Amino acid sequence: MGKVVAVIPARGGSKGIPGKNLISVCGRPLLEWSIRQALAATCIESVWVSSDSDEILEVSKNAGAKTIKRPDDISHDTATSESAWIHALDVIEENEGEVTWAFGLQATSPIREAHDFDNAYDALMKNNWDSLFSSIKIEDYLVWSETSQGSLQSDSYDYRSRQRRQDMMQKYLENGSFYLFRPEDIRHFNNRLSGKIGTYAMEKYKGQQIDDLGDIEICQSLMRGHGLDK
Repeated sequence: MGKVVAVIPARGGSKGIPGKNLISVCGRPLLEWSIRQALAATCIESVWVSSDSDEILEVSKNAGAKTIKRPDDISHDTATSESAWIHALDVIEENEGEVTWAFGLQATSPIREAHDFDNAYDALMKNNWDSLFSSIKIEDYLVWSETSQGSLQSDSYDYRSRQRRQDMMQKYLENGSFYLFRPEDIRHFNNRLSGKIGTYAMEKYKGQQIDDLGDIEICQSLMRGHGLDK
């Protein structure tokens, strides 16, 4: 299988919700849910948190993750997750040897289970994919956009020839929960996705992310309702 790691970027700053990565969700810091889920996965050997915040790194260490201090030049608002993942993988491989595959997690997606990682990894291996993103299946995805003239046009389907739902091509929405890629590929392309791309479709409720304060209660209700708050 090779060495498989999980890397979670978690900056200290957040414009939407101050201190977002450490806000309480179902009694634990938001970030801790991602750490615990990844640690419980069979396919993941170690879990790492990359942050510019000493407080976040301390919470992460107490939750069982290994930590990496992220440099200031890739910790600003416009820094990409790719830059954090690449820096973290450089540190990991320098200290612990070659990494075969890396899961890139987003801490703002707390609704997932350990078996999601294992099933995604199995699917990637079975299908010989080069990278993978987690997703939810889209049904009845009927999108309209406003033109520069102020009129509306149908984007995702032709309203003049409306198909039955069962006849539509299956579509997937990235839910932002996690990605799976090779270290050498993300370095070469500076992109989490490359080559033959696959997806792992999760249950719809696992697509909920925390971007603003209103999302916190939604996530907590979903986690409690599905028994994922323990």
